[in-house]
Amino acid sequence: MEQKTFAFVSLGCPKNLVDSERMLGKLAQEGYALVPEAAGADVVVVNTCGFIEPARQESLAVIREMLALKEKGRVGSVVVAGCLAERKKDDLLQEVPGVDQVLGVFGREEITQAVARAITQQNEQKMVFRPAPVRALEDTARLRITPRHYAYLKISEGCDRTCTFCAIPGMRGKHVTKPIEEVVREAKELAADGVRELIVVAQDTTYYGLDLYGRVRLAELLRELHKVDGIAWIRILYAYPMYFTDELLDTLASSPKILPYLDMPLQHINDRMLKRMQRRVRRQDTEELLATLRGRIPNLTMRTTFIVGFPGETEAEFEELVAFVRQSRFERAGVFTYSFEPGTPATRLEDHMPEDVKTERRDRLMKAQQEVALSWSQAQIGKTLETIVDGPDPEAPGHVLARGHADAPDIDCHVRVKGKGLQAGDIVTAKITGADGYDLLGRALGAVR
Repeated sequence: MEQKTFAFVSLGCPKNLVDSERMLGKLAQEGYALVPEAAGADVVVVNTCGFIEPARQESLAVIREMLALKEKGRVGSVVVAGCLAERKKDDLLQEVPGVDQVLGVFGREEITQAVARAITQQNEQKMVFRPAPVRALEDTARLRITPRHYAYLKISEGCDRTCTFCAIPGMRGKHVTKPIEEVVREAKELAADGVRELIVVAQDTTYYGLDLYGRVRLAELLRELHKVDGIAWIRILYAYPMYFTDELLDTLASSPKILPYLDMPLQHINDRMLKRMQRRVRRQDTEELLATLRGRIPNLTMRTTFIVGFPGETEAEFEELVAFVRQSRFERAGVFTYSFEPGTPATRLEDHMPEDVKTERRDRLMKAQQEVALSWSQAQIGKTLETIVDGPDPEAPGHVLARGHADAPDIDCHVRVKGKGLQAGDIVTAKITGADGYDLLGRALGAVR
């Protein structure tokens, strides 16, 4: 029997990427052959994002692109999975009626059955939606999309936060902690596959353990991950600004493998805005936490995100946020305009503002942050920095694209390192010789490990 081929498109966040890699692994184990281009494939799987409107439009555009290939006879069938499918459910087939199979977020374990139905056109069952599990799904046996030397490690699923702007709990369910032993087992599997940098992800990493063990246990998990042979770097994303215990702070500060990097989405700083967003923190709490983190963790890089143009945000409240960004000196930050998300409590708030006002505020805040970030880049010149090599620099012969502790893949910057014989996954010390905008320029020093 001729081997069937499939193409795969993964959209959205790193948590979604882990789901994609799990589905890729299951399809490969079932004997399907992955091909790099959709044209000519027996089936195309699109794992979608449904977080905010621009992401939904991107997902729909990709689906329509695949359906256009199908109509021309260049693709056999189209399967849609992930968050957009979970969010729209039956409505999705009305928008893109040519889709053969639809899988919700928690239907991912049935991807091989859905693909088989799509290829054989057995469409009596076109949609699979499963309830959010009471136990976190296993993420082993993944066929990874990321380069061999780094991988995302999902430690929990879902979210118990009730932020008024966010639709994630409706798509991903309540927070479900993955047991420590399972996370460690996955980390060992990744290390055996060549991973040197583990990037810890969840909807809310600092909440880890509370639902399963009755107390937060992120610190204990990190200490166990530190013991995994082969892992050199551990990076933490999506840390909500709560549950930073002394135990966690000590672990972050004392482990040589845990990078001095924290991604901690704050969203705003004005107390009235934080209350309307239902963030359950106050400005004073945030400032005290930031001071503690900076004081306890040497050379810490902070990444955060903010939402501007939230319903009712006054000019004075926005200016308070701008002043806070200038004062706090975040090395990394992203700014998003408020997105009207059907079904979320924020849609019922008064004083929604025009898109042009939201866009103007985003640009103003990004300008303030740019000044901070560029100043930080200039301040690195002359320092030595441990970097991990991602691969050759396509724009500069004799250089590689690397990342320092301040740089998460895809969302942050690069260190363009000059050196001979450097390979992806090498960890090398570099002398920083200059700055090119946000990126740093460096020269390799000493031995590679």
